[in-house]
Amino acid sequence: MSLWQAIVYGLVQGITEFLPISSAAHLRIVAAVLGWSDPGTAFTAVIQLAIVVTLLLYFWHDLVKIGTAMLQGMRSGQPFVSHDARLGWMIVVGTVPIVVLGLAFKKHVETSLRSLYVIAVAEIGLALALIIAEALERSRTRAGVKLKEMGDVTWIDSIIIGLAQCLALIPGASRSGSTITGGLLVGFTRETAARYSFLLSLPSFLGAGVLEFAHHRHELLATQGAGLNLAVATVVAIFVGYAAVAFLMNYLKRHTTWLFIIYRLALGIALLGLLTAGKLAP
Repeated sequence: MSLWQAIVYGLVQGITEFLPISSAAHLRIVAAVLGWSDPGTAFTAVIQLAIVVTLLLYFWHDLVKIGTAMLQGMRSGQPFVSHDARLGWMIVVGTVPIVVLGLAFKKHVETSLRSLYVIAVAEIGLALALIIAEALERSRTRAGVKLKEMGDVTWIDSIIIGLAQCLALIPGASRSGSTITGGLLVGFTRETAARYSFLLSLPSFLGAGVLEFAHHRHELLATQGAGLNLAVATVVAIFVGYAAVAFLMNYLKRHTTWLFIIYRLALGIALLGLLTAGKLAP
């Protein structure tokens, strides 16, 4: 991988990780279209550590509140004494499904599931799920049902969204897309769905990045300049990712997810067309 390729991959990762359009899909597509080698799940997971930094910076206030409440709860012997403390433990519980399934299907995630056919179907499939979620949100609003804010999150909500996050193991599904969809399905506002989505993703991002680096560090740093390329891609992803988070959080305060639904449908259909025509190798 050249330095230029590392910069491009960092840009793609930073922009698409937080938008509900799938970073894994776009990294794979960019590599295929430009004739570059697939960066692979190890490289992708390691530069996802940049995403951890981005989320820590953007949600620092939320994380300090939650972390402080959890510590105070444990010290007092009442770990669920406040909603912030419960929220922290909900995030822990909601992370368990993706950890279990991620380890169980690790080999498939790294190989067969990276097919562009799988990515195309996943892009379309999650777009359809988002359409259903948006329809439910609209029907609740018309019926005068109060949508949930962060203070209304329950254990059941967290488990359901945690299960939805498992779809992110399929390249093309999108971690933010799957969890935002789950949030809308259980009755969150769009902004709350996005906020909870990002908070829930932190532990799995951190765990996957550290695990992949530990397992593949020799491979990732095998060639001269590989460490620099990895560092550059990570730094680029941090700065671009912060802008993407800020954009999405502000966008969803006033807009639906239909922009991303249309994009996903168009991308999935176009990708299937190129694959069927033999313009891209799967």
